[in-house]
Amino acid sequence: MSGIVLVFPGYVRSVFEEFRDERIDVGEVELRVRHAGDGPPVLLVHGHPRTSSTWHRVAPRLVELGHRVVCPDMRGYGRSGKAEIRPDHAQQSKRTVARNLVRLMSALGHRRFSAVGHDRGCYVALRMALDHPDVVSRLVVMDGVPISEALARCDARFAHAWYHWFFSAQPDKPERAIMADPDAWYSAAGPETMGAENYQEFREAIHDPATVRAMLEDYRAGLGIDREHEETDRYAGRRVRCPALFLWSTRDDMEGLYGDPLAVWQPWVDDLRGAPIESGHHMAEENPAALVAALHRFLT
Repeated sequence: MSGIVLVFPGYVRSVFEEFRDERIDVGEVELRVRHAGDGPPVLLVHGHPRTSSTWHRVAPRLVELGHRVVCPDMRGYGRSGKAEIRPDHAQQSKRTVARNLVRLMSALGHRRFSAVGHDRGCYVALRMALDHPDVVSRLVVMDGVPISEALARCDARFAHAWYHWFFSAQPDKPERAIMADPDAWYSAAGPETMGAENYQEFREAIHDPATVRAMLEDYRAGLGIDREHEETDRYAGRRVRCPALFLWSTRDDMEGLYGDPLAVWQPWVDDLRGAPIESGHHMAEENPAALVAALHRFLT
């Protein structure tokens, strides 16, 4: 079983050693998933270009606090299956990914659960709450606003800082540019900061051409079909019915881009609260203690 290895005097322990690590068929693809614990179920959805191992400092602690924790590699990401690419990129749409994760949770015996999403995963968690309101009991979104809201506010500053949204959506060239030197493109902190096996899984993912292409398809879907889905929801007045929490990193750019990012989320959610986390973008790796405290407080 995969896990982060910590060395202590006298023994070696894996952080994920109490987690089952398996693959589950959800229809078109199989998803790699780690899961453990008892109590109310919570689904943790990672962002780009991470895998489920990004939660290695958060998931075990939530289990200790009494949660049933499920950490999948999203469809297309990490060691999960890659679907055949469609002309409209719907195979990687947030609606499709969300449906896969609902099926995954059902296969694990969870008909109702809390959904937590970071970065690209927050778009999936939002879609899950909108499309499956009887399934998602609580929603946590981290370091992102709805795709349609970000694009509606796009200016020169956003285009400069988030150029990768638009480059990644182009055909063919992004794959060639990234695979020429994946480590340079996906520059990241080293294993000391990320954790040894988390860093290893990250590098395995970014050096796999099929995974890189699937991650780019996430962006291609984002600028097209995902935006259309959100705009349709907004026009129809669909909102998240369950309680929702928005967390943003103080050293990311949410406040710089949007001022009060909670105001961007307000039209989408009936019951919204929020708080900053003192961290860079990858808060699960950089400040797991603060994140665990915020999640546990909200989820219970």
